[in-house]
Amino acid sequence: MRSRRVKDRIESLALVVILTVVAVAAGWASFTHVHDWTMRHAPTGTPDAFGWVNAVISELVPVAALLIIKRRRRDGAPIGYPLFLLIAAGTLSLCAQLAVAQPSPAGWLLSAVPALAFMALVKLIFAGPPTTATAPATAEQEPAPIVEAIPVRPIARPNGVPVIGQVTRWSPAPSY
Repeated sequence: MRSRRVKDRIESLALVVILTVVAVAAGWASFTHVHDWTMRHAPTGTPDAFGWVNAVISELVPVAALLIIKRRRRDGAPIGYPLFLLIAAGTLSLCAQLAVAQPSPAGWLLSAVPALAFMALVKLIFAGPPTTATAPATAEQEPAPIVEAIPVRPIARPNGVPVIGQVTRWSPAPSY
């Protein structure tokens, strides 16, 4: 069992390193594309910092929106507005990636990879552990109620046609 824990820790550490490297690289490329696109269309004399601020906003709003969506789902609250922000900011980032690309399918694909990778990693990280469909029974859980079928004789309707079937009776689970 100890060997498994050590292996799990090593795998977790490797995963953190990989995710961090990919996130930093994808973030840098994506931020740079948004910065360049912003500065290409900004009025003359606009400070360079404006491009970086725009990049930070457009790239981090989807991350914040995903966190809020996750929290609201957990709390059973509506997710409409954060989902709108996620889609809008993701679309803006992707548009910036495509706008700075060479005008060809390969250029568009290669330019979109940082934004798509960044969004995919954020979703992967914030998705949480998988849930299982059934949980093992514990001593505190009550057994399921018992439903027993009671056979009945056919009953004649007023028109003389018999009704054949079963009547079910619910009884609570036995107490132990």
